[in-house]
Amino acid sequence: MKKNYITATMNKLLLTIGLLCVLTVISVNAQVPLPANKQTSKIAIVNGTLHVGNGEVIEEALVYFENGIIVYAGPMDGNSLDKYVVAGVRKFEAKGKHIYPGLIALNTFLGLNEIDAVRATRDYNEVGKFNPNVRALIAYNSESKITPTVRFNGIMLAEIAPVGGRIAGESAVVQLDAWNWQDAAIKAEAGIHLNWPVSYRNTGWWAEPGENERQKWEEDVLELTTFFDEAKNYNTIQNPLPVNLKYEAMKGVFNGSKKLFIHADDRISITSALAFAKSYNIKPVIVGGADAWMVTTELKNAGATVVISRTHRLPSRADEPVDISYTLPKILFDSGVMFAIADVHSWEQRNLPFQAGQAVAYGLEKEEALKSISLNAAKILGIDKTCGSLEEGKDATIVICQGEILDMKQNNIEFAFIQGREIQLLNSQRMLYDRYRLKYAK
Repeated sequence: MKKNYITATMNKLLLTIGLLCVLTVISVNAQVPLPANKQTSKIAIVNGTLHVGNGEVIEEALVYFENGIIVYAGPMDGNSLDKYVVAGVRKFEAKGKHIYPGLIALNTFLGLNEIDAVRATRDYNEVGKFNPNVRALIAYNSESKITPTVRFNGIMLAEIAPVGGRIAGESAVVQLDAWNWQDAAIKAEAGIHLNWPVSYRNTGWWAEPGENERQKWEEDVLELTTFFDEAKNYNTIQNPLPVNLKYEAMKGVFNGSKKLFIHADDRISITSALAFAKSYNIKPVIVGGADAWMVTTELKNAGATVVISRTHRLPSRADEPVDISYTLPKILFDSGVMFAIADVHSWEQRNLPFQAGQAVAYGLEKEEALKSISLNAAKILGIDKTCGSLEEGKDATIVICQGEILDMKQNNIEFAFIQGREIQLLNSQRMLYDRYRLKYAK
């Protein structure tokens, strides 16, 4: 009798837990907008201030697109109105508003991480040291609850990248309105991410200064060199047996079809990473680049580009100028080094336009700051033929903003399109805001 009672109780408990899990999933999914349908009607955006993304600004502009592709983006004059704003065309009035290309978030694990404190929702770090064959794309969660929150501020594309180990894996470019990772893919193989060995480690805890301890830097670099040499030699062999998936994944790095993203911050790491890449005839992308202001000549000579990991941060050292991270974009621009600005992690991406806006306050021109999160980012990823700016023949990935998108006080996205599809600008925070605004307005 006692055994039967315990069994019945356990069954009820398991049933209750199962129902709670189902309800939780339903609740979470209910807050993620459905992907938009393919564009069917022709659309014209009229009267707005067009920020092309390549540095050009056109007042009183017209943007016309059909089948997800921009047909015309330029001045709104009699000829363009007569040609494009005709019967059957859906018109968006943008007088007093700004038209921008959809912003691009670089080096993020958006869609690979849901809740930082819950291990089961984190899928961005693979076990092992050398994992070039690990593909971030197949782990991408297109139903992430975080995605709508970043779209709300104008981010429409993202480079999702793995972290951890010496070679973390392969990043991919996705558009942020999809049913699954296959639908989301813009570029399945964007580049290999390498975490460059650091020569010194600080032993201080949290904010404590601590001591600088010499790392086994030479051993790490030698191990990395050996791996690259073996991968390069392997890929000169036709039909190698047995097939080595790690070396196979490196083939694109050597033939130029994949970018090599080297994560390095301090001056010594950046210069040694540049020398390493040069030895394999590779033009790398330096990610992080906190000390890039010290080595602008070396970066330019190497043909390297830089992805600045946020401008909203403190200096790396106590004796550095307090505003060095704010002025870094302007320094790189003046030095002729192409760069892009990125934020970190996943949900933090919603602050991406304001990271670029910070650079404007410290000398960078507004349109150059916009390029750093649009066209420059597209060039670094190798997708600039279809994305990154509002030009004829490119994808109609567009946002209409009531104010200036880089200004935290003015950024208010009214409409957004990804490949011509009008997406829903809903998210859980907005729903909660509307709920309690109405409640306390009574």
